[in-house]
Amino acid sequence: MPQAQPALDLMEFIETQILPRYAQFDKAHNLEHVTRVIRRSLELASRTGADADMVYTIAAYHDIGMSGPRAVHHITGGKLLMQDARLKRWFTAEQMKIMKEAIEDHRASASRAPRSLYGKIVAEADRDIVPEQVFRRTVQFGLSNYPELDKEHHWLRFREHMDQKYSSHGYIRLWIPGSPNEEKLNELRNIIANERALREQFERFFTEETQG
Repeated sequence: MPQAQPALDLMEFIETQILPRYAQFDKAHNLEHVTRVIRRSLELASRTGADADMVYTIAAYHDIGMSGPRAVHHITGGKLLMQDARLKRWFTAEQMKIMKEAIEDHRASASRAPRSLYGKIVAEADRDIVPEQVFRRTVQFGLSNYPELDKEHHWLRFREHMDQKYSSHGYIRLWIPGSPNEEKLNELRNIIANERALREQFERFFTEETQG
């Protein structure tokens, strides 16, 4: 199935005015990350019939709130989208509201399901459940945000995060049945259940991120 395509003028606006902001964020929320989320969101839009312009815009704005406190970045991101009057060129007030709510609902730790298909799409696309990417991003986030920790404490933080978020009793939820994330999540959980294998992954990515 071909990937859904947003309008060219919308893409030009976002690629020049919005995406460059991600250069200031940590490695786990940088331009590479948002580009992956956009690509996956558009793939899911093709599968579900969602509006490509809305899906593209939601994905592009989903982590823009990282310019403020991380704990509320999803709320901040929704506000930044609603405040961006330039988007009125492409979207109605009702579409803007749906996109704002989708950004608010994208966090993996959310206690309830996203309020719309659009929230489910960006939440699913944001999961990044490729084991190697999950491990690398977790190490990157730890190094960026807790530089005072020594290696052993980075490992403990890494292991706790894996257990709390991705394990069989973790808080992560998938919202679109049959998505590619299901298989990847099972693969990831098998590694997490084997502490020796998990430590090997930590050692690999910690070494790569700290030694180049």
